[in-house]
Amino acid sequence: MFNGQTLAVVLPTYNEKDSIAECIRGFEAIPEVDEIIVVNNNAAEGTSEEVAKTGAREVIETTQGYGAAIKRGLREADTDLVAVCEPDGTFDPADLRKLLAFLPECDLVVGSRTVQSFIWDGSNMGWFLRWGNWAVAKGIEVSYNSAYLSDVGCTFRVMTRRHKDYVLERATLDGSAFGLEMLLIGVMSGQKYVQVPVNYLPRVGVSSVTGDFKKTLDLGFEMMGLAAKMRVKRNKIRAGRVNR
Repeated sequence: MFNGQTLAVVLPTYNEKDSIAECIRGFEAIPEVDEIIVVNNNAAEGTSEEVAKTGAREVIETTQGYGAAIKRGLREADTDLVAVCEPDGTFDPADLRKLLAFLPECDLVVGSRTVQSFIWDGSNMGWFLRWGNWAVAKGIEVSYNSAYLSDVGCTFRVMTRRHKDYVLERATLDGSAFGLEMLLIGVMSGQKYVQVPVNYLPRVGVSSVTGDFKKTLDLGFEMMGLAAKMRVKRNKIRAGRVNR
């Protein structure tokens, strides 16, 4: 527990068979964590066997996509606080405490991978990804009059139950752009949020999205379009009247 509140960690998995057990153990070593939920999203063969070596609870989500997996994990988490992270080796579970430190004042705390001193050698954060994420973040700052943002793609986050429920009522996407949708819902919620630097390490294996330049470019354009679209629908999203 953290400050008397229960905490669950949601880990979506598709192509992380070789890293997921170590990631789970990293979170299990943190006393504040009460439960770890692994959402098997049509994952690689052998993933379930790796999860079974740990104390995590595995659930199956057959609707393909990062958003579908995260939403399933959020629905499964019956705790006061929920963290989401990717189990691909790029994040340090110990950074969870860095995010938790802001929760007494915020409903949402989001990591940032674009601060140079926290980017490890060998990580997949070249100039294109780093400056692309930073540019979209700054565009959101201006168009939404938001708090400071430096990264729109970081998937290491922690939130309160209230914010989790707020997101689930308004989220519409099942694919990779859900990470940005979730961030923008937070920006527009009126609830307090903050973004803090986290360590970004080399990935174990190859990403199904950022491992391909064309897919990365396509996702970048999709995210820019999503930011503009949600800005137009801002009042409906705040009220929860989003076309699904």
